[in-house]
Amino acid sequence: MSGKPMKLILTQEVSGLGEPGDVVEVKAGYGRNYLVPRSLAMPWTRGSQQQVEMIKRGRSAREIRSLDDARETADRLSGLKVRLHKRAGGGGRLFGSISTADIATAVRSAGGPELDRRKIEIKNPIKTVGSHQVAVRLHPEVSATIDVEVEAAT
Repeated sequence: MSGKPMKLILTQEVSGLGEPGDVVEVKAGYGRNYLVPRSLAMPWTRGSQQQVEMIKRGRSAREIRSLDDARETADRLSGLKVRLHKRAGGGGRLFGSISTADIATAVRSAGGPELDRRKIEIKNPIKTVGSHQVAVRLHPEVSATIDVEVEAAT
């Protein structure tokens, strides 16, 4: 096995790596075992370079529209009260943890906008009741913070 890096084209945003259409070099195992099977990237070839250009053109057209949308969504999220009810044991520890899908559903039910769960970033797993901060990447230039209140379900 060689530790030779492999060249990939990202098809979706990968946190810490790049945006759709970016050509990146990653370790062979990371690309072969994680990025490609999850359809986050595809192998780079000379012919696929044209696909990269098409992906980037489409992305830039969407981003121009979505920058204002992202700022508007961030304003809506800043004043939102998000509450989640989960079963908890002694000492306020949850059975399991809060997922990004749980947060997206709670934001929607609190009257907030529809959020893509892949854009929600939980820095530390939420496993206790109480108030927690969660980041949402709405756009490469715009992110918002949501206060999530986790309460024990009865």
